Amino acid sequence: MKNRILYLMFLPVGIYFLVLAYLPMPGIVIAFKEYSYDGGIFGSKWNGIENFKYFFESGKLWLVTKNTVLYNLVFLTVSTILSVIVAILIAEMVGKYFKKTAQTFMFLPYFISWVTVSAFFYNIFNYDYGALNTWLKSLGAEPVDIYSNPNIWLFLLPLFYVWKGIGFSSVLYLSAIMGIDHESYESAKIDGANLYQRIWYITIPMLKPTIITLVLLGLSRIMRGEFDMFYQLIGDNGLLADTTDIIDTFVFRSLIFANDFGMASAGGVYQSVLSFFIIYAVNWGVKKWNSDYALY
Repeated sequence: MKNRILYLMFLPVGIYFLVLAYLPMPGIVIAFKEYSYDGGIFGSKWNGIENFKYFFESGKLWLVTKNTVLYNLVFLTVSTILSVIVAILIAEMVGKYFKKTAQTFMFLPYFISWVTVSAFFYNIFNYDYGALNTWLKSLGAEPVDIYSNPNIWLFLLPLFYVWKGIGFSSVLYLSAIMGIDHESYESAKIDGANLYQRIWYITIPMLKPTIITLVLLGLSRIMRGEFDMFYQLIGDNGLLADTTDIIDTFVFRSLIFANDFGMASAGGVYQSVLSFFIIYAVNWGVKKWNSDYALY
């Protein structure tokens, strides 16, 4: 009762996860069934691991798993580094209004849907009538065919991910910086430490627990690709499939074309199991290194 206000504040979050994360969990049985509309989730026939066989025998298991893991590692690494840098830069800004304006402009892309982003991108880079290629043709230059060049997407996708999410990510680190005792900075100033020394010896070490916690949470989603971004920007472009196909897009296309709910559910189970072992292994390593930084 003493903490009833805190529990009341937590109630919407608890309801959200209960309804969207825990109540649907019995549906995992679809991965082990030959789903039919008349039988439903619990009335369909069991087929053991046949759905997993289709996924494993498709010939793309290693490809989509590798793409998913590598892209997410790049996303997590680049986003973490740049978010910390941006948070430190904002914290060190002197002008109040300039700081607020910079934060606002960096935060805005977070609220733009990937559908809108893909529409802008397509109209700019379309080979036939995109704004960029139209301009290049008017200058007598060769147009750029981005949608048939797989290698360029290795840089474009991380760029889009960071552009859209860095505003939100930096806010988390900025709030941690605001919680650092300012007396530490004052003492460092008196001892003759310059700005860069204060950042290196005070800000970054004090941010370490926050960075480790957020990285651990990010690693828990390492098998969950950014489906909205990949599918909206690339769609069903077969020329880019080997470079940009991830588990989520592969399962989605299989579901749409084959209408196989069991196989799609098997892909989700495969992702969840691997995510569990990854986060458990990483948390175990962090606990061995410093138990104070572990999640549990």
